Amino acid sequence: MTAHSPASRMEQRNADRLTDREIVIERLIRAPRGVVWKAFMEPGHVEQWWGPDGFTTTTHERDFTPGGIWRFTMHGPDGRDYENVIEFIEIVEPERIVHNHRGEGAEAGIRFEATMTFDDKDGGTLVTLRSVFPTAEARDLVVREYGAIEGGEQTLARLAAIVEGRA
Repeated sequence: MTAHSPASRMEQRNADRLTDREIVIERLIRAPRGVVWKAFMEPGHVEQWWGPDGFTTTTHERDFTPGGIWRFTMHGPDGRDYENVIEFIEIVEPERIVHNHRGEGAEAGIRFEATMTFDDKDGGTLVTLRSVFPTAEARDLVVREYGAIEGGEQTLARLAAIVEGRA
């Protein structure tokens, strides 16, 4: 297939449509993949780093299995609470977690599918968080109204600080 074939152009248009609906955040964490994975999967660990700077997280329910639910509240530094539910779709230890994420309460309209990958790289772990929204407008809303990109970067920085022993 050439770069100018109709199929190639269609694949590019489909890729462009996906790109305008997604957020991708990466961070190289200077810790072994198993340590990074453990910080996410073990009860009590994820609450230490989940959320942007200044946020705390309270878990109400957590079943870290495919089909399981993680129901939690993120408490903002301004006193505002953000109700969230994650439904785990796929868990491949220590490589990948795929889940559906939705807001509840005031954030009930926010929905996306996310994939977290954990890859060995340069003696550490490359963590990639890819969130795909139903529309470009839905993605733009969380970027504009909730600071999703900065918040995701800060969340991974908090994870790095915990597993690298800097927190």
